[in-house]
Amino acid sequence: MSDILFTHSYFLRFDPKQWKQQQPYPPLGTLYAASVMRKEGYKISMFDTMFAKKAEEINLYLEKEQPKYVIIYDDGFNYLTKMCLTKMRDAAFEMSEFAKEKGCVVIVSSSDAADNYEKYLDRGADFIVIGEGEQTLLELVNHLNKNNSIEDINGLAFRKEGKTILTSKRDVLRNLDDIPMPAWDLINMDNYKSAWINAWGYFSLNMATTRGCPFKCNWCAKPIYGNRYNVRSPQNVVDELKYLRQHYGFDHIWFCDDIFGLKPGWVKEFADILEKENFRFRFKIQARVDLLLEENNIASLAKSGCETAWVGAESGSQKILDAMDKGTTVEQIYEATKLLKKYSIKPAFFLQFGYIGETLEDIEKTIKMLIDLMPDDIGISVSYPLPGTKFYDKVKEELKEKTNWKHSDELALMFHNTFQPKFYKRLHRLVHKKYRRKQGLKMLENIFSKPSEINFKKINKALSLIYYIPTAAIDSYRLNHLSKL
Repeated sequence: MSDILFTHSYFLRFDPKQWKQQQPYPPLGTLYAASVMRKEGYKISMFDTMFAKKAEEINLYLEKEQPKYVIIYDDGFNYLTKMCLTKMRDAAFEMSEFAKEKGCVVIVSSSDAADNYEKYLDRGADFIVIGEGEQTLLELVNHLNKNNSIEDINGLAFRKEGKTILTSKRDVLRNLDDIPMPAWDLINMDNYKSAWINAWGYFSLNMATTRGCPFKCNWCAKPIYGNRYNVRSPQNVVDELKYLRQHYGFDHIWFCDDIFGLKPGWVKEFADILEKENFRFRFKIQARVDLLLEENNIASLAKSGCETAWVGAESGSQKILDAMDKGTTVEQIYEATKLLKKYSIKPAFFLQFGYIGETLEDIEKTIKMLIDLMPDDIGISVSYPLPGTKFYDKVKEELKEKTNWKHSDELALMFHNTFQPKFYKRLHRLVHKKYRRKQGLKMLENIFSKPSEINFKKINKALSLIYYIPTAAIDSYRLNHLSKL
């Protein structure tokens, strides 16, 4: 039996694209909250939904653990939870209702619940934690156990006598080193390791060195950590890395921060500690191109073992970047990409199509930038209105029938724009095919210039031209037709 059953609403199987990729990461935010509550002396159990087939599986844990509290605490470090996918929301509703049937107190903390607390309260939740959750959750459970008033606890939404109460906003935590290490032992790490090894041949784990983002891209919502930026010390991060290596034997780390290494001097200090302790591993990060160009950051990243740097390139049109309040330039994207390659770090681009006012000329500039720079990988999305953003406010009147995607590959344009939704679905396919076609051409050139280095992988990529050349031409024709409708 346990006092608290933790779970989260991200079911990998409910997201076909992500299930196919088989790159599961443990629910880091959930494990942080569980660790805080366990440190306080509460008996904790966990229903990890990552590999579950349906929400009803929570009933096995409810019967076994008989918890007083069920806490649905989503991983705020997983960017997919910001999108509030409806399949995950429905699962959260189901688990909440199952828990209520067992007489449990239900507490929910997630981006979607923060934006739609009335809907969650309607479906069985007793309390919604809004914003950074650990301290709010701790105060709430302590107060409930002592039958104390909860109306003075910041960061809550709940109902009293049929009326919804929304308390004051909670300040974010500043000293992240004071937070105990995530409760990694609560999950079955073998499931994650097997998925990675079987699909990719290595094992990757996730870690956060920061919380929040001070930049103000007007399409990016920050319902959990806000616009403040706080960072763990490099030594604190290295200590956790050593723990994870010793207990779980990872090969690779995804630093899932919105922005890695923003604090001046942090990346260099991190690299120096790793070198001093002779601790080597491969990792990937998310970063901004303007920050990568500061303080020899790229050189320090290379020294510390950075393998891939994902950057929010978004668009090759300066007009669109400015409209997004991105604060970066197309020239910086070119410069940072070339410098990353110089230091043997693989650049990867997040690209976004469909922003307000985007024209064919803007789209062509983005495709040209992509083909010019040829990053190692790309992630393409369609502009998605997130509550709490200026972008959302501009288009919310058009979000009538549809306000969320069912899963991350739906890519539906939910507001009126330059072109109809079918155009952007076709554009997504075309850009991928043009990118893969260029990869095949480069590989074919490499085969002829360096025949001694030929292997099956290179031959296979070159042969992919047989598919990508004609299909890209067909998609170009269809896209041209859609652009005129």
